[in-house]
Amino acid sequence: MFDIDVLLPDLRDILSAVPPTLAMALAIFVLSTLIGSLFALIEYRSIPVLRELVLAYKITFKGVPMVIVIFLAYYGLPPALQAFGRLFGLQFNAHSLPNWVVLIVAVAACVAAFQAEVIKGALNSFDHGQADAAKSLGYKSGQLFRRILFPQVVVAAIPDLTNSIMVIMKALSLGFAIEVVDIFAQSQLTAALNFYYLEAFVIAVVIYMLIAYIVTQIADRTEGALRLRS
Repeated sequence: MFDIDVLLPDLRDILSAVPPTLAMALAIFVLSTLIGSLFALIEYRSIPVLRELVLAYKITFKGVPMVIVIFLAYYGLPPALQAFGRLFGLQFNAHSLPNWVVLIVAVAACVAAFQAEVIKGALNSFDHGQADAAKSLGYKSGQLFRRILFPQVVVAAIPDLTNSIMVIMKALSLGFAIEVVDIFAQSQLTAALNFYYLEAFVIAVVIYMLIAYIVTQIADRTEGALRLRS
């Protein structure tokens, strides 16, 4: 039976995981978008060798399940950092690396492959006739990028970037496999104490829905404001 009396105490426990979950999601979003943008520019400009490396990266990280990447990072990242540090004479214990850092690196590496496609699609949607017109008016490359290309690319990419935020939020639930506690993991831990699993997961669903609603509203208003400016 569904017990309403446990909802409030369970809600307090699960809400404690919201700030760290949002912080990790934001860090992954920023990192993956920066990496994805760099990859998209490499493909957009068809830079030899680098373009082939980017394609290989995207095929790898889009094809391998994210949970495998998380475990590879969990077991492989500390020794890799340790070996890299020795090359430069640095002495530190990479095995003390927090699990949440490993999770951020692993998820960002996977999401970057998809972000690259989003940014590349936005770049390809840009009308090159506008660039030619701007150059004929004396616009320099920096002015062209800042005033014409960048605003339009951002507007075109916002819907898919918004979806990627929610994908990241859901992907963070895989972090429980390496003992990183997010909203989902906290709901499991809370339910394990009182055995009211249904109630805990219902609360988690509501929290995820509220976050999705807020993110969507922010994205829609941002997109509308940028469309007015551009």
